Amino acid sequence: MKSSGLRINNAELWGGAIWFAVSLFVLDQGQKLGLGSVNAPGMGFMMFWIGIVMAALSLGVAVQAIRSEGPSVRALWAETRWVKTLIVIVTFGLYGFAFTSLGFLLSTIPLMLVLLRAIDPVRWTIAIPLAFGAPILIWWILKTLLQIQLPNGVFEIG
Repeated sequence: MKSSGLRINNAELWGGAIWFAVSLFVLDQGQKLGLGSVNAPGMGFMMFWIGIVMAALSLGVAVQAIRSEGPSVRALWAETRWVKTLIVIVTFGLYGFAFTSLGFLLSTIPLMLVLLRAIDPVRWTIAIPLAFGAPILIWWILKTLLQIQLPNGVFEIG
């Protein structure tokens, strides 16, 4: 059933409006960096065109929200698992602090374990190899193949 008129608590309308504002900021920053030309693009060339695409997509979402009845803002947050959201926020905060002092490997392995077991629990037989294997593989690719220096931490591991 379609609604007649604009509903102010339409979550999609707000999402479109917020992303449109972000796209205007991206457009402005791209212009300030300098566009250049197609043959000699400036620093802001890509940023400017990404802002254009973002603006078009966000306007499309907002127009669609005006035309049809989308979910309310309250309904959007109704099934949110706040405890798990807080676990993720705290875990990434701790990771940010531990990253330079403990190094890439010693901070990323516990992060992976917490995320794999606490958010949507994965069996230990999958979580442990994945929590150790993925960071080690990424560390090897970044360090050996791409020659990117990652922090070793106080224990000089990694």
